[in-house]
Order: sequence, then structure tokens, then C-alpha cells
Amino acid sequence: MDKKNYTDQMQRTVEIQSTVSRIVSLVPSQTELLVDLGLRDKLVGITKFCVHPVGLKKEVQLIGGTKNVKIDLVRSLNPDLVIGNKEENNQADIEELEVIHPTWMSDIFNLEDALDMIRKIGEITETAKRAEEIVSEIKTNFSQLEGLKKTGKTVLYLIWKNPYIAVGPNTFIDSMLHTLGFENAMTKERYPEVNLQQLNPDLIFLSSEPFPFKEKHIEELQNQFPASQVVLVDGEYFSWYGSRLIGAPAYFTELLHQIKT
Repeated sequence: MDKKNYTDQMQRTVEIQSTVSRIVSLVPSQTELLVDLGLRDKLVGITKFCVHPVGLKKEVQLIGGTKNVKIDLVRSLNPDLVIGNKEENNQADIEELEVIHPTWMSDIFNLEDALDMIRKIGEITETAKRAEEIVSEIKTNFSQLEGLKKTGKTVLYLIWKNPYIAVGPNTFIDSMLHTLGFENAMTKERYPEVNLQQLNPDLIFLSSEPFPFKEKHIEELQNQFPASQVVLVDGEYFSWYGSRLIGAPAYFTELLHQIKT
């Protein structure tokens, strides 16, 4: 079967069959994208965190988590394409997988990177037309957020508890915060552990994932930060960089109204 060379977002050259028929997806947001590209029947392996679309986990073989892929199980599925992400997957797993199967990696820091990923996966999987439709819809919806004035408000975006871990600059979530006109309360890059005593943010966003922050955690932090507004936010809309981005602007608009009240 004919093969083609593709360059992934880590600037690696990956040789992939011209027609892909067996895909293993190691990232939840990219799994949802593959389904929206019409490739549900070509998925042979996904992670236990691939919760969208609902019901997919009952149909497709689970190959572990994003950070602990069951390599032997993936090998047994004999995929002709493995799709992962530099940040979400374990480097050692990827290095082992790429020797066995064509492994295409995304590396995403902002909206443009996400749109580029969608187009490239569309090209690889012969779904370029549908991929461009998804890109167009995302761009149209995000254009509604253009012109948002900087609020001047600082946001502490928390993703974990015990210890508290926040989102810093040089991340996709940080780029979404800036899109909404906020300033990140963190200056240390990536995902630093934080000492809350040293911070005084205007807003505290408690993400629904990976730590499942709930209403009870709002009161706990509100007592500690009486001058801050503590808000539960949908982590999927802030961090999923596939087709879920279509609905992100509507969610962000609703969130901004919630903050203003």
C-alpha cells in the first residue's frame, strides 16, 4: 500500500499509509475530533479519559490513560496510525510506540495551533473537506469574541488540589484567558504548584478537570479570598483543542456575563 510522509507539530517526519483504516487516539479532545470528522468506525483504541462522544468507550478498546498507555495492547490492535500530543502523553510511551506504529503528534499552545492540527489530521485521514468546515465554524464563532477589551482582571486558574496546581503562561488555557481579556495571575510557565498565601487574584477559576472541583470548593476558597470571585468553569472548553472549540465561544460569552453580575 502506498505511503506518504507527513510533518507533525513536533516537526517530526511520519510515514503513514495513504488510506488509514485503524486509528488509536491517545488524547480525548482529538478522539472527539476524529468522530466529528466521520472516522468513528476507524477508531480501534482510545483512552479511558475519552468521554466524548458519550457511549464511545463502550464501543472501542480502551488502551489505558493518557500518561500510561498499555503499549502491548496498542500493538495487538495493529493500528496504521497513532495520534497523540506532546503535553498530554508520556514521552517514553511515544518513543516506544513510534518504533512500532506511525505516530503523529500535536503540540498546541494557541487557537492557530489547534486549527492547524485539525487541518493536518483531516489531510492524513482523507477528511480534509470536513476538517475545513470545522475550522471555518470555529473561526466564525471565535470572531464573535474579537474586540473584547482587556478587563484588567487577574485570574488564578486552578487544575488540582492537594497540592494546588495552577495554569501558567505558555499553555493553551493561558491563550484562552487572554482571548477573554484576562491576565493570568501566574507568571511561572506551564503548571506550577502554588502557594495561595502569596496571591491576591481578582478571579479564581476552578476547573472541572483534571481535578473535579465542585461547589463545596468554592466556599472553601471564598473564605480564604473574600475579595476574589470564585467560579467553577468547564475545563473542557478551556483546554480541549479539537472540535469542542466550536462551542467554546458561546460558553465563554455566558461565563463573562456570569462574572459581570
